[in-house]
Amino acid sequence: MSDSVASLTRLGWSSVFEDAWDELGRPGAPARVTRLDRGWSTAARTLNEALGNDEPVRLRNIGADVAVGDWIVPSADGERVEHVLERRSAFTRRASFDGMRAVSHTLAANIDVVFLVHALGAPPSPRRLERELVLAYDSGADPVVVLTKTDLVDDPEPARLALRDVALGVPVLLASGITGDGIEAIREFAAGNRTLAFLGASGVGKSTLVNALVGVEVQATSAVREGDQRGRHTTVAAELVPLEGEGWMIDTPGVRAVSLWLSGNGIERAFSDVFDLMDHCRFRDCKHHREPGCAVQRAIADATLDPIRLTSLERLIEEEAALEEEQRARDKAADRRSGGKTRAPDADEYDGMRNDTDA
Repeated sequence: MSDSVASLTRLGWSSVFEDAWDELGRPGAPARVTRLDRGWSTAARTLNEALGNDEPVRLRNIGADVAVGDWIVPSADGERVEHVLERRSAFTRRASFDGMRAVSHTLAANIDVVFLVHALGAPPSPRRLERELVLAYDSGADPVVVLTKTDLVDDPEPARLALRDVALGVPVLLASGITGDGIEAIREFAAGNRTLAFLGASGVGKSTLVNALVGVEVQATSAVREGDQRGRHTTVAAELVPLEGEGWMIDTPGVRAVSLWLSGNGIERAFSDVFDLMDHCRFRDCKHHREPGCAVQRAIADATLDPIRLTSLERLIEEEAALEEEQRARDKAADRRSGGKTRAPDADEYDGMRNDTDA
């Protein structure tokens, strides 16, 4: 059993998953999902299966909410996913598939570090980064910002500082998949068989970064437009990719919109500067607009807080409140249709969401 445990450990297995497996009575052999394809999971039980030296298992996701990076247990007949072990972390957003906007969509599971990838050569996007930070904090993983394509600009520092002012203590790294700059600094985060995930818009250079980290071309790349440095997505499916030596990487398709899911404390952590000010307002029910003694408005007047930060925070809170209302309405409608027995969406209902990428 020691060889089996060692192989699972190399795949990212830990005591957290061991305990979850124990609670189920240790049914079957655990496997880690390495790829999803329209209702099917490809999963590895050994390092050789993950590396492609042996044939991995392929299972139907019937009634199971599965994401790349999940630890699963196959059914006794080996045909479908029987159990999904409790996740240590999950990068989840609201689905944008028509008719299912009150349903969550998990992009990657059991990740240790989420790299939020932005590209130089175009103006930085602080508002998108704010949304990504909310999602990253709520995922349970540690966020790190990466500014790619340093080979396109003479001085990347202004863009790095602009994102650092939004990231609030989160590391902001510089990298180029073309020249190799910054690649080793990113690779260090995978020490200890940890799993890295990369999130970013299409055309920001995620695939080039993946290829540089792995050392071979595992993802196709394509050129971007001259004017705005945007490009078509080249990653068409999320996949768990082994790094040389140790560690894993989940690359996901570029997403056209970063839609929030119900937040835990992600908003508070992403906007900790604004919430710290709110604690010093004169009135506890301060709306932070025209009330006397408002610490937020005082900071704006003193130019120590960008008013756009407050506006962005308010919009995200409104968005989350609207989502909560949508979800309540959806649950009530489901209760009426099922006579009080709410039905969870089938796994195949998520198929349209898996391809939410720029065309």
